[in-house]
Amino acid sequence: MDLPDIVPTVTVSFPDALRARIGNRRFVTATGRTVREIIDALDGDFPGLRFNLCYETGELRPYVNIFLERENIRYLQGLDTPISAGVTLHVLQSVAGG
Repeated sequence: MDLPDIVPTVTVSFPDALRARIGNRRFVTATGRTVREIIDALDGDFPGLRFNLCYETGELRPYVNIFLERENIRYLQGLDTPISAGVTLHVLQSVAGG
């Protein structure tokens, strides 16, 4: 008997600057097998959110950092980084200063 293909559910935390886009919440849940699928799911729940995270080409904007637990996805497999159930993705803005 085949088991159904289970899609992981994760928690996604957002910075203050994006919370208005997600109903003024700090955390939301989403399902997907990769970071890209999570962004797709989030955009389905909060239309237009993808524009704040990615270019029209689908690539992550340079001032947006997404961490899978404590690892920056840019140093993993980028948007194609696989996701496990129960993890937390942290969306952060780049901070510059001098």
